[in-house]
Amino acid sequence: MLGPIAQSSGFWGPVTSTVDWCEANYQVTPYVAELWNTLSSLALVGAGLFGALGRHARDGRVRAAFGLLAVVGMGSIAFHASLRFELQILDELPMLYLVTLIVFILAEPGPPRRFGPWFPIVLVAADAVLTLLSAGSRGPAQFWIFQVAFGSLEFWSLGRTAVLYWRSKSVERRRLFRFGMTAYLAGIAVWFVDLRFCAPLVTWLTAHGLPNPQFHAWWHVLVAGGFYALLTFIAREQRASVP
Repeated sequence: MLGPIAQSSGFWGPVTSTVDWCEANYQVTPYVAELWNTLSSLALVGAGLFGALGRHARDGRVRAAFGLLAVVGMGSIAFHASLRFELQILDELPMLYLVTLIVFILAEPGPPRRFGPWFPIVLVAADAVLTLLSAGSRGPAQFWIFQVAFGSLEFWSLGRTAVLYWRSKSVERRRLFRFGMTAYLAGIAVWFVDLRFCAPLVTWLTAHGLPNPQFHAWWHVLVAGGFYALLTFIAREQRASVP
Protein backbone atom coordinates (compact mmCIF):
# COMPACT_ATOMS: atom_id res chain seq x y z
CA MET A 1 0.00 0.00 0.00
CA LEU A 2 2.50 2.52 -1.20
CA GLY A 3 1.78 6.22 -1.33
CA PRO A 4 1.08 7.70 -4.78
CA ILE A 5 3.63 10.51 -4.36
CA ALA A 6 6.67 8.49 -3.27
CA GLN A 7 9.95 9.81 -4.65
CA SER A 8 13.16 7.94 -5.53
CA SER A 9 14.91 6.15 -2.69
CA GLY A 10 17.48 7.99 -0.61
CA PHE A 11 19.96 6.98 2.09
CA TRP A 12 17.81 4.09 3.37
CA GLY A 13 17.25 2.53 -0.04
CA PRO A 14 13.97 1.44 -1.64
CA VAL A 15 10.77 1.50 0.41
CA THR A 16 10.06 -1.92 1.94
CA SER A 17 7.34 -0.93 4.44
CA THR A 18 3.78 -2.12 3.84
CA VAL A 19 2.47 1.45 3.99
CA ASP A 20 3.93 4.72 2.69
CA TRP A 21 2.21 7.83 3.94
CA CYS A 22 1.20 10.93 1.99
CA GLU A 23 4.34 12.95 2.71
CA ALA A 24 6.64 12.95 -0.32
CA ASN A 25 9.72 10.83 0.34
CA TYR A 26 13.19 12.43 0.65
CA GLN A 27 11.78 15.81 -0.30
CA VAL A 28 13.93 17.79 2.15
CA THR A 29 17.00 15.64 2.78
CA PRO A 30 18.30 12.36 1.32
CA TYR A 31 18.85 11.04 4.87
CA VAL A 32 15.23 11.17 6.09
CA ALA A 33 12.41 9.62 4.05
CA GLU A 34 9.53 11.52 5.70
CA LEU A 35 10.90 14.52 7.57
CA TRP A 36 7.66 15.93 9.01
CA ASN A 37 6.38 12.53 10.08
CA THR A 38 9.75 11.87 11.72
CA LEU A 39 9.96 15.17 13.60
CA SER A 40 6.34 15.04 14.77
CA SER A 41 7.01 11.63 16.35
CA LEU A 42 9.01 13.48 18.99
CA ALA A 43 5.63 14.56 20.43
CA LEU A 44 4.96 10.90 21.30
CA VAL A 45 8.34 10.54 22.97
CA GLY A 46 7.84 13.76 24.94
CA ALA A 47 4.31 12.87 26.08
CA GLY A 48 5.46 9.41 27.15
CA LEU A 49 8.44 10.64 29.15
CA PHE A 50 6.52 13.51 30.72
CA GLY A 51 3.73 11.15 31.75
CA ALA A 52 6.04 8.45 33.10
CA LEU A 53 7.87 10.98 35.29
CA GLY A 54 4.77 12.92 36.31
CA ARG A 55 3.04 12.83 39.68
CA HIS A 56 -0.11 11.23 38.26
CA ALA A 57 1.65 8.00 37.25
CA ARG A 58 1.70 6.45 40.73
CA ASP A 59 0.47 3.09 39.46
CA GLY A 60 3.37 1.10 38.00
CA ARG A 61 1.14 -0.04 35.14
CA VAL A 62 0.37 3.57 34.22
CA ARG A 63 4.08 4.44 34.28
CA ALA A 64 4.72 1.44 32.03
CA ALA A 65 2.01 2.63 29.62
CA PHE A 66 3.55 6.09 29.38
CA GLY A 67 6.96 4.47 28.94
CA LEU A 68 5.61 2.38 26.07
CA LEU A 69 4.25 5.56 24.48
CA ALA A 70 7.79 6.94 24.44
CA VAL A 71 8.98 3.66 22.85
CA VAL A 72 6.24 4.01 20.22
CA GLY A 73 7.55 7.48 19.44
CA MET A 74 11.11 6.22 19.03
CA GLY A 75 9.93 3.41 16.77
CA SER A 76 7.90 5.91 14.77
CA ILE A 77 10.99 8.07 14.28
CA ALA A 78 12.94 5.09 12.98
CA PHE A 79 10.11 3.97 10.70
CA HIS A 80 9.30 7.31 9.11
CA ALA A 81 12.97 8.20 8.69
CA SER A 82 13.66 5.00 6.76
CA LEU A 83 10.38 3.45 5.49
CA ARG A 84 11.99 0.05 6.08
CA PHE A 85 9.73 -2.86 7.06
CA GLU A 86 11.91 -4.02 9.94
CA LEU A 87 11.68 -0.54 11.47
CA GLN A 88 7.96 -0.32 10.74
CA ILE A 89 7.59 -3.34 13.04
CA LEU A 90 9.45 -1.43 15.76
CA ASP A 91 6.77 1.26 15.43
CA GLU A 92 3.72 -1.00 15.27
CA LEU A 93 4.43 -3.71 17.83
CA PRO A 94 4.95 -1.27 20.76
CA MET A 95 1.59 0.27 19.78
CA LEU A 96 0.00 -3.16 20.09
CA TYR A 97 1.65 -3.84 23.45
CA LEU A 98 0.63 -0.40 24.70
CA VAL A 99 -3.06 -0.78 23.87
CA THR A 100 -3.03 -4.29 25.38
CA LEU A 101 -1.67 -2.87 28.62
CA ILE A 102 -4.39 -0.21 28.59
CA VAL A 103 -7.01 -2.95 28.19
CA PHE A 104 -5.54 -4.65 31.27
CA ILE A 105 -5.51 -1.38 33.26
CA LEU A 106 -9.15 -0.68 32.39
CA ALA A 107 -10.40 -4.24 32.89
CA GLU A 108 -8.51 -4.74 36.16
CA PRO A 109 -8.67 -1.41 38.03
CA GLY A 110 -8.32 -3.16 41.45
CA PRO A 111 -7.19 -4.43 43.81
CA PRO A 112 -9.09 -6.60 44.25
CA ARG A 113 -8.79 -8.12 40.79
CA ARG A 114 -12.00 -9.06 38.99
CA PHE A 115 -10.37 -11.79 36.89
CA GLY A 116 -7.94 -14.52 37.78
CA PRO A 117 -4.28 -14.87 36.76
CA TRP A 118 -5.40 -16.33 33.44
CA PHE A 119 -6.40 -12.89 32.09
CA PRO A 120 -2.91 -11.34 31.71
CA ILE A 121 -1.68 -14.71 30.41
CA VAL A 122 -4.32 -14.62 27.66
CA LEU A 123 -3.38 -11.03 26.76
CA VAL A 124 0.33 -11.88 26.56
CA ALA A 125 -0.39 -15.00 24.48
CA ALA A 126 -2.57 -12.99 22.08
CA ASP A 127 0.19 -10.40 21.68
CA ALA A 128 2.70 -13.18 21.00
CA VAL A 129 0.52 -14.59 18.20
CA LEU A 130 -0.11 -11.13 16.73
CA THR A 131 3.61 -10.37 16.89
CA LEU A 132 4.38 -13.45 14.80
CA LEU A 133 1.60 -12.67 12.34
CA SER A 134 2.60 -9.02 11.94
CA ALA A 135 6.33 -9.65 11.64
CA GLY A 136 5.86 -12.66 9.37
CA SER A 137 3.40 -11.12 6.91
CA ARG A 138 3.90 -8.69 4.06
CA GLY A 139 1.80 -6.41 1.90
CA PRO A 140 -1.89 -5.68 2.51
CA ALA A 141 -2.24 -8.77 4.72
CA GLN A 142 0.30 -7.41 7.19
CA PHE A 143 -1.33 -3.98 7.16
CA TRP A 144 -4.80 -5.33 7.91
CA ILE A 145 -3.66 -7.88 10.52
CA PHE A 146 -2.13 -5.09 12.55
CA GLN A 147 -4.86 -2.52 11.96
CA VAL A 148 -7.74 -4.87 12.87
CA ALA A 149 -5.98 -6.14 16.00
CA PHE A 150 -4.87 -2.71 17.17
CA GLY A 151 -8.12 -0.99 16.19
CA SER A 152 -10.29 -3.52 18.04
CA LEU A 153 -8.36 -3.07 21.28
CA GLU A 154 -8.17 0.68 20.76
CA PHE A 155 -11.92 1.19 20.35
CA TRP A 156 -12.74 -1.08 23.29
CA SER A 157 -10.39 1.01 25.41
CA LEU A 158 -11.94 4.27 24.24
CA GLY A 159 -15.42 2.92 24.94
CA ARG A 160 -14.46 1.76 28.43
CA THR A 161 -12.85 5.13 29.15
CA ALA A 162 -16.07 6.83 28.05
CA VAL A 163 -17.93 4.73 30.66
CA LEU A 164 -15.57 6.08 33.33
CA TYR A 165 -16.33 9.58 32.08
CA TRP A 166 -20.09 9.18 32.42
CA ARG A 167 -19.65 7.88 35.96
CA SER A 168 -17.18 10.56 37.00
CA LYS A 169 -18.33 13.25 39.43
CA SER A 170 -15.27 15.46 38.94
CA VAL A 171 -15.66 18.49 36.68
CA GLU A 172 -11.88 18.71 36.24
CA ARG A 173 -11.47 15.06 35.28
CA ARG A 174 -14.45 15.20 32.91
CA ARG A 175 -12.88 18.22 31.21
CA LEU A 176 -9.61 16.30 30.86
CA PHE A 177 -11.47 13.42 29.21
CA ARG A 178 -13.22 15.72 26.74
CA PHE A 179 -9.93 17.31 25.70
CA GLY A 180 -8.24 13.93 25.32
CA MET A 181 -11.08 12.34 23.37
CA THR A 182 -11.43 15.33 21.06
CA ALA A 183 -7.71 15.32 20.26
CA TYR A 184 -7.62 11.55 19.79
CA LEU A 185 -10.67 11.40 17.50
CA ALA A 186 -9.36 14.36 15.48
CA GLY A 187 -6.10 12.44 15.12
CA ILE A 188 -7.93 9.36 13.84
CA ALA A 189 -9.80 11.53 11.32
CA VAL A 190 -6.67 13.09 9.83
CA TRP A 191 -4.92 9.68 9.87
CA PHE A 192 -7.76 8.24 7.78
CA VAL A 193 -7.79 11.14 5.31
CA ASP A 194 -4.00 10.90 4.86
CA LEU A 195 -4.25 7.16 4.22
CA ARG A 196 -7.31 6.97 1.96
CA PHE A 197 -7.49 10.32 0.13
CA CYS A 198 -3.85 11.23 -0.44
CA ALA A 199 -3.87 11.37 -4.25
CA PRO A 200 -7.02 13.49 -4.79
CA LEU A 201 -6.14 15.73 -1.85
CA VAL A 202 -2.62 16.47 -3.08
CA THR A 203 -3.85 16.93 -6.65
CA TRP A 204 -6.45 19.49 -5.53
CA LEU A 205 -4.03 21.32 -3.24
CA THR A 206 -1.32 21.45 -5.90
CA ALA A 207 -3.80 22.84 -8.44
CA HIS A 208 -4.61 25.65 -6.01
CA GLY A 209 -0.99 26.33 -5.05
CA LEU A 210 -1.37 24.93 -1.54
CA PRO A 211 1.11 22.69 0.30
CA ASN A 212 0.55 19.19 1.64
CA PRO A 213 -1.03 19.63 5.12
CA GLN A 214 1.01 16.67 6.46
CA PHE A 215 -1.99 15.06 8.14
CA HIS A 216 -0.03 12.05 9.39
CA ALA A 217 2.34 14.37 11.25
CA TRP A 218 -0.70 16.01 12.87
CA TRP A 219 -1.88 12.52 13.84
CA HIS A 220 1.31 12.11 15.87
CA VAL A 221 0.82 15.43 17.65
CA LEU A 222 -2.91 14.95 18.29
CA VAL A 223 -2.61 11.37 19.50
CA ALA A 224 0.28 12.33 21.80
CA GLY A 225 -1.81 15.02 23.47
CA GLY A 226 -4.96 12.90 23.44
CA PHE A 227 -3.27 9.85 24.87
CA TYR A 228 -1.58 11.83 27.63
CA ALA A 229 -4.88 13.39 28.66
CA LEU A 230 -6.87 10.14 28.49
CA LEU A 231 -4.37 8.05 30.40
CA THR A 232 -4.04 10.77 33.02
CA PHE A 233 -7.84 10.80 33.26
CA ILE A 234 -7.90 7.00 33.74
CA ALA A 235 -5.20 7.17 36.42
CA ARG A 236 -6.96 9.95 38.35
CA GLU A 237 -10.42 8.39 38.04
CA GLN A 238 -9.30 4.97 39.21
CA ARG A 239 -7.29 6.46 42.06
CA ALA A 240 -10.34 8.49 43.17
CA SER A 241 -12.48 5.35 43.21
CA VAL A 242 -10.15 3.52 45.61
CA PRO A 243 -11.54 3.78 49.19
